[in-house]
Amino acid sequence: MKRLTVTTQRPFRNIFAVLWVLISAAIVSAGANAEPHQLSDRGESLDRIAAIVNDGVVLASELDEETTQIVARLKQQKTELPNMQVLRKQVLERLVNQELQMQRANKVGLKVTDEMVNTQLNELAQRSKIKFSDLPAVLEAQGVNYAQYRESMRRDITIDILQQRSVIANIEITPRELDQFIAKQKRTPDANTQYNLSHILVAIPSTATPEQQAEREARAKEVYEKAKAGTNFAELAVSYSDSSTNVEGGSLGWRSGGQLPSIIADRIPTLKAGDVTEPIRTPSGFHIFKLNEKRGGTEQQLQQQVHVRHILLKTNEMEDDSTVKLRLEKIRARILAGEDFAAIASVTSQDTGSTVQGGDLGWAGPGTFVPEFEAAVAGLKDNEISEPFKTQFGWHIVQLLGRRTEDISDEVLRNRAYTALQQSKSEEAIELWLRELRDNAYIEYLM
Repeated sequence: MKRLTVTTQRPFRNIFAVLWVLISAAIVSAGANAEPHQLSDRGESLDRIAAIVNDGVVLASELDEETTQIVARLKQQKTELPNMQVLRKQVLERLVNQELQMQRANKVGLKVTDEMVNTQLNELAQRSKIKFSDLPAVLEAQGVNYAQYRESMRRDITIDILQQRSVIANIEITPRELDQFIAKQKRTPDANTQYNLSHILVAIPSTATPEQQAEREARAKEVYEKAKAGTNFAELAVSYSDSSTNVEGGSLGWRSGGQLPSIIADRIPTLKAGDVTEPIRTPSGFHIFKLNEKRGGTEQQLQQQVHVRHILLKTNEMEDDSTVKLRLEKIRARILAGEDFAAIASVTSQDTGSTVQGGDLGWAGPGTFVPEFEAAVAGLKDNEISEPFKTQFGWHIVQLLGRRTEDISDEVLRNRAYTALQQSKSEEAIELWLRELRDNAYIEYLM
C-alpha cells in the first residue's frame, strides 16, 4: 500500500494522524473488532494506524504485508519462526525506521528517478536471465504486484543513497588503520587461494629424555638448513621425515586457505613459492613446511596508463566554438614551432587544476578522462600533439608524453581494504545515526 506522509506547518504536525486515530476509535466504539481492516457502513475497507512517525504514519496493512513476506521467507529458508508478537514488534520497528529515513530523504531533497529504478530492475532481470519487458508478468505470476515492487525498490534505493551520503561517506579510515588491516589480511589465508605444500616431521617420542629431545631438535635444524640450501625437499622427506607422507616426498598436495594445518595457517600466506619454514615445535615433534606453488586469490593487476598534458579553453559570450578552436590551432602551431608547451599552458589554459603544472595531468589509467578526451589520446604517438577537440569541459589540445604498463596490485588491494574497513564500521555508524533520528522524532505506537 502506498506510504502516506503528510507535510504540514509545525503547529498542525500530527493533525492528520490524529484524525486517523479518531476514525479508528469511532470504528472500535461502533463494535468493530481488532482486525487490521474494518468495514465502513458502505462496505469499504478502512485501514488502521500502527504507529505515528512525525507527520507520517505506518499503517496496519503495511505491518501485515511486511510480516507476511518475512514469515514466508523464513519458512522458505526452513528457519524456525519466532513468537509472532515479537516478530510483529520487530517488523514495526523496521517500518518506523524506514519512515524516518524517507522523511529525512524528502527533507534533504533526495529523489530517486524512474531511470534509476529501471536500471536496478534491469539488472535484476539480467541476473534472472529474463527480458526487462517480461519482468512485470514474471512478478505478477509469483503474486507480486509490479507497481508496489517498483515503489519498494525506489524506497530501498533512496535509503541506500541517504545512508551513503549521511553516514558512510563520513566514516574516517586512518592510514594506520589501513596499513594494519592490509598487514593482517596478508597474514590470513585467502579462501580463494590454494597452496601446494610439502612437509617433513622429525618426531619426538612422548617418553623422550631431554637428551633425546635435543638430538631431535638438532636433526630438524640440520634438515632445515639442507632444504634452505636447495637440497631436494622430496628426497629429504624420504630420508628424514617420520610422517606418513614421507614415501610421497612429504607432499600434502593442494590445500585451500581453510584447509591449511593450523600450526602454519598464519605463516603460509606470507611465503613465496620455494620458501621453507623454520622448524615448528608441537607436542608431536618438529615440523618443516615448503610452499611449492600457489594459485588463485588476488592476481597481479596490470593497467595500461598514459602520461599527458593539455591546454583547455572555454567558450564565453565573446568567444564561440569556432573562435576558441582557432585560438588553440594557433597555440598548437607555436608549440610545434619550438615554444614550450608547459610555459604556454601555465598562462593560457583554463584548467585551474593543472595550470600550475604546465597542463600536466600525470599518469592516468582507463576511465580517468571523458570518452572524447581518451579517444583523442588513443590516436597519438609519443610527444605528438592533437588537433583541437571538444568535450563537455571546453576545447582542448593534448600532448602524449608516454605510455606504460603499471602494476596496480597494491592500489587495488588498498582500495579493497578501504572498502572492507568502511563496511565493517558502517553497521554501527548507521545504528547510531538511526538512534539520533529517533531521538529527535515524535513516535507513538498504537498497536
